[in-house]
Amino acid sequence: MLTVSDGVHAGERDDASGVLLQDLLREEGFDVVRQVVPDEPELISSAIADLAKNALLVLTTGGTGFAPRDVTPEATQTVLERQAPGIAEAIRADALTRTPHALLSRGVAGLRGGTLIVNLPGSPGGCRDGFAVLRPALRHGLELAAGDRETPHRQT
Repeated sequence: MLTVSDGVHAGERDDASGVLLQDLLREEGFDVVRQVVPDEPELISSAIADLAKNALLVLTTGGTGFAPRDVTPEATQTVLERQAPGIAEAIRADALTRTPHALLSRGVAGLRGGTLIVNLPGSPGGCRDGFAVLRPALRHGLELAAGDRETPHRQT
């Protein structure tokens, strides 16, 4: 998982969202590698690409809003090979039931090879709620992305 934050990178703020995501992922049985980068497009895209080399899932937290330095979606787009817009749309739709500020989220999701990459907001609440939306379909999505031919396509 990747935290994108000038303040966390500089040691000026605690990485509350990163800690929370790490805990949620470990509860689901994932081994977690955490990195922190400042809000710099080249550093973000490079970190995502490096993490994707050895992971089934890369979650980012931070840099998805309207502030001038919020460039995580743009940096993520440069490394994605296929889009998964339903994930980002579902996370925003769920968040909109709690806050009108969800309209300001620009996070994206997609695939690089067999790795799923999802941008989450920088707040602990946004990460918690976004992961809760992703969680029910996560294992199945990762199996499909990895090319598991034994995984049936499930529809409800």
